[in-house]
Amino acid sequence: MSNAINTGDTAFIILCTAMVCLMTPGLAFFYGGLSRKNNILVIMGQSFLSVGITTLMWVFGGFGLAFGSDIHGIIGNPANFFLMKNVGMLANLLHGATIPFIMFFAFQMMFCVITVPLMTGAFADRLTMRGYILLLIAWNLLIYFPVCHWVWGGGFLANFNFKDFAGGTVIHTTAGFGSLATILYLGQRKLSEKQKNQHNNLMVAAIGTGLLWFGWFGFNSGGALRANLQAVNAFVSTFIALATALTVWIIVAKVKKGYYDFVDILTGSIAGLATITPCAGYVKPPQALLIGVIAGIVCNIAVDFRKKKGWDDALDVWGVHGIGGFTGTILIGFFGTGASLATVEGMHGLLVQILGVCFVALYSFVMTRGILILISKVVRIETTEEEQKIGLDKQFFHQNTYDE
Repeated sequence: MSNAINTGDTAFIILCTAMVCLMTPGLAFFYGGLSRKNNILVIMGQSFLSVGITTLMWVFGGFGLAFGSDIHGIIGNPANFFLMKNVGMLANLLHGATIPFIMFFAFQMMFCVITVPLMTGAFADRLTMRGYILLLIAWNLLIYFPVCHWVWGGGFLANFNFKDFAGGTVIHTTAGFGSLATILYLGQRKLSEKQKNQHNNLMVAAIGTGLLWFGWFGFNSGGALRANLQAVNAFVSTFIALATALTVWIIVAKVKKGYYDFVDILTGSIAGLATITPCAGYVKPPQALLIGVIAGIVCNIAVDFRKKKGWDDALDVWGVHGIGGFTGTILIGFFGTGASLATVEGMHGLLVQILGVCFVALYSFVMTRGILILISKVVRIETTEEEQKIGLDKQFFHQNTYDE
């Protein structure tokens, strides 16, 4: 431990933490606007529920499982920080050497809070609220906490010098491939194609996208844990990748469809953000531009692929977040620069990135499917055809967003 607190760095991380916190309601608006009008409250509620449940899990041992003293490279010691024991105002040399350790605790907590809500857009209409709550709890315990430890908490992937600057693997790959397991397990929605593609309010979805853009600057820049040049580089690289992917996505979509779709503007920008996230602090802005181009093409291809396979990923979480984070993690091995990446450069580093992200993707997929199988033996987790047609808002909240 050290007491070398830098007030500038501390103020910066306070701001970044608040920005990442804003992303969860931003995601709720994004998904809510893209959902059918009788399922808005459920999908937004799933994001807000994570704020309560995940925060309590983080306090009651989750932070220790992720960042506690390493146990065989697999998991952290939950007793280290149980009920925020040893989480105070002094700095921790391993996790933010110039900020109070409690701010590292809070910053990482916001990452955990938003991860499972990212999945909700994939299985819209198909999961009961009770099933979602059980999935949230089990998923955090069995997937997020261990993977976070492997990559950022001193686990076995960190020991292999695997790199993930701000969560392309820990957050986007896990959520993306977890969502794929969920949609394959739950199957197709019992709705017509027209009903499946109804968006109730694109203006609300655009507001949610803007909130995500804003929060993402804190998401990526905060990965530096200091107000330094790496944070500045991550900030600029993030926006360049966002803008480039948005533009490329629109061009690709126009060529394929023959017309412009407003949703493509929103989706393309998020694809760029998800792809730049793991490498934001490791690449320069010119490389970020190339990463944006790759994101706009690769994620678009992934969305087409899932359509051809007939996977009912309602809001394309797998193609955008899963493949985006997966691709960006691998691109670190191609575009990563700087002294912090001395161990990543070369074929060995590229191989570590590929094998590491593939392992996490496979682990997330298999474990998510296992979780669903287990909880389905305890409670009913799949919505009925009648519930889907009537809408889940009326079923679970006895409320509507719009007065009919």
